[in-house]
Amino acid sequence: MDLPCREPVLDPDSGEYHPGPDQILYTGAGAIFSAGGPGLVLSLEGQAYVDDTRNRYRLLTPLDVPLASRADRVRVTVATQDLGLINRVWRVMDISDANSLAVVRTTWLDEVTQTTGA
Repeated sequence: MDLPCREPVLDPDSGEYHPGPDQILYTGAGAIFSAGGPGLVLSLEGQAYVDDTRNRYRLLTPLDVPLASRADRVRVTVATQDLGLINRVWRVMDISDANSLAVVRTTWLDEVTQTTGA
C-alpha cells in the first residue's frame, strides 16, 4: 500500500491553491479493516442526512511508519488475500493514534473510492 500526501501548490496564474503531486510517505505492508456498518441515516424535511461516515475503516501499520495527517490518502497497490482492495483509496480522518503500549499504529480512514473499476 502507499501512503501519499498532497501538499497544496499555489497556481500563480489563478492565485489559488491546488493539490500538488503525491508525495509517498510510506510504501509497504499494512492492513485495512472495516470498522462497522453504515452510519445512522435520519430524514430532515425530506432530505437524507448521514450523521457519520458510511465508509469508516482502520489502517494498521508498523510503528516505524510516519504518522499520517488529515487529508493524506491511502491507496492499496498490492493485496495478497482480497484483490478487490487494489486501487481503492481512503482519506485519513485524523492524525494517527499513538499509544505507550502500541504494537501497531492505528489510523482511522474514510473511503473515497467511487467505483470498483470493473
